[in-house]
Amino acid sequence: MPRKADPNVRTTLIDIAARLLAEEGPKAMSTRRIAAEAETSTMAVYTHFGSMSGLVREIVYEGFSRLQNNFSMVKETDDPVADLCVHGRAYRGNALANSYLYSAMFGGEALAGFELTEEDRQHGRYVLASIVNCVNRCVDTGRFRQADVGMVAHHMWFAMHGLVNLELGRYLIEPWGAKECFETQLVTLVVGAGDDLETATESVAVSGERYAVELEA
Repeated sequence: MPRKADPNVRTTLIDIAARLLAEEGPKAMSTRRIAAEAETSTMAVYTHFGSMSGLVREIVYEGFSRLQNNFSMVKETDDPVADLCVHGRAYRGNALANSYLYSAMFGGEALAGFELTEEDRQHGRYVLASIVNCVNRCVDTGRFRQADVGMVAHHMWFAMHGLVNLELGRYLIEPWGAKECFETQLVTLVVGAGDDLETATESVAVSGERYAVELEA
């Protein structure tokens, strides 16, 4: 009786390749090694991805897909600032849970050896839509000052990305640990966008409770 194909092999190959790329760089990316660690044949790499560049492309796409899946679990409520902060927590949580994929998503020079198009590199921008929507609602309800909501969303992204990178690199240590920096960063960002300190602090606290229910659970 022929052996059934493993339905999880594609995801396994992506996760293994992402780890090798993050830990050892492009030189570690050989079909033989990836297949060996996945306990499958080298043909599986070509069957699922066509080429090594195709595999790297799918690593990037998979990373953003998992992030978008996290974002999709955030409920829309009558507190758009809390909604925005839950998204921030989802961004951080996804990065910590998928650190190798996260590294590849923003690989820059590390991916230069593979044939990724500019479209591939900009692929993940679709995840910003929900952030822009939250910021827009914050402006509409008077929590944030009138501004270019796309630019505000980008500033939120820059701040979260920078903090998460420092956390993954283990640069944030006590008394300015990652958790403490993250919580105060959320308050600082929304106050900077125009929110009142007291209401901002309340919404950030609510977002922490909601994240535990909506995503961690």
